[in-house]
Amino acid sequence: MKIAIIGLGTIGKTILKNLSVEGHTITIIDEDKTKIEALIEKYDVFGVVGNVACMDIQKEAKMKDDLGIAMIVNPEQEMASEIFNIINLPSVNGIEHFANGRVSLVEVAAEKGCRLIGETLISLGQKLATKVLICAVQRGDEVIIPAGRFIIREGDRIHFTADAKSLGDFLSEVNLVKSPFKNVMIIGGGRIGYYLADALSKKKYAVKLIEDNPYACEELAELLPRATVVCGNGTQHDVLLEEGIEAMDAFVALTDIDEENMIVSMFANKKKVKKSITQIKNDDLYGMLDELGINNNVSPKHIVAGRIISYIRALANTVGSRLVTLYQLVNNQVEALEFAATKKEAFYDKPLRELNMKKNSLIACIIRQNEVIIPDGNSEIHLGDNVVVVTTHKNFDDLNDVIE
Repeated sequence: MKIAIIGLGTIGKTILKNLSVEGHTITIIDEDKTKIEALIEKYDVFGVVGNVACMDIQKEAKMKDDLGIAMIVNPEQEMASEIFNIINLPSVNGIEHFANGRVSLVEVAAEKGCRLIGETLISLGQKLATKVLICAVQRGDEVIIPAGRFIIREGDRIHFTADAKSLGDFLSEVNLVKSPFKNVMIIGGGRIGYYLADALSKKKYAVKLIEDNPYACEELAELLPRATVVCGNGTQHDVLLEEGIEAMDAFVALTDIDEENMIVSMFANKKKVKKSITQIKNDDLYGMLDELGINNNVSPKHIVAGRIISYIRALANTVGSRLVTLYQLVNNQVEALEFAATKKEAFYDKPLRELNMKKNSLIACIIRQNEVIIPDGNSEIHLGDNVVVVTTHKNFDDLNDVIE
């Protein structure tokens, strides 16, 4: 495909990094000549230096004369929704949805007391009444697509698929249910902070939003009548204590500076806040987060990149199964993809145990009309199903990619 990326901020560069390995013809456009030159040297792309709003530049980049908008993404709204879901389910570290919300892809930590610890996937299948499929495990820096004899250890971060209706039952069964949160503190009153405070306060959470810009505080106080808006520097020790950080159930750091977000999140952990959520924009910092105890981190650029990449892959594949949804997990080391089985394939209507799956790939869920199927070796893919695949491979855009 021919793709133009207009603007090379953090989101533009993240999209470029992902798409550059997928064989597309890419043109990048930005007013900063230095950025263009550096990225041309790093990636096999074309570059245009100029004002991205100018039609002459758009024509030079092979764009259509009439620009039609096929997809709209609001990064701040998307990120606020993700944080809301994490707060609304205290037991989970992350949650994504497939099949219009009917299937959940959930991340939990195997904490002390969790029934998952010490069990193999086979033994869990025999002991648990609620059916889920554990599809990826992060153990330190290692990411594992587990087989049946894989043993779960304390501290593992586990990703599993489940029927959304039975998620609560599973969390209860493995001793991962936590008391609902009530008090939430948000540092940073930008658009993400506003969207999040609005959503939480409408659900009757007690929200305290701290913002250091007095003009922004006035506006936020008017827009958020159910929340408490405090004008102050939320990265200062005394301010956090005065505003009651020790009484909070959840803490969200949304300043524009990653290092500040990390430090205040560590302080929240030190004060025994049950869950702290940290905005991190710089990928270079991800390697140290676990060691610092920063377990819940979010990035708007990764959310947007996942939405756009899934859309582009769906457009690129015009003959096979249709890519519906794509999520990038574990610092982009794993992809979870939902395909619509719209074209008959030779491997349909055969038990999964008879198929030769690519290494480090698995079928995590099958959605058949109104039925959510957590698959085992006897399950089959039928024409018309939606199929969720989890893999460490990149660039899958068709169900055929999963089969050797």
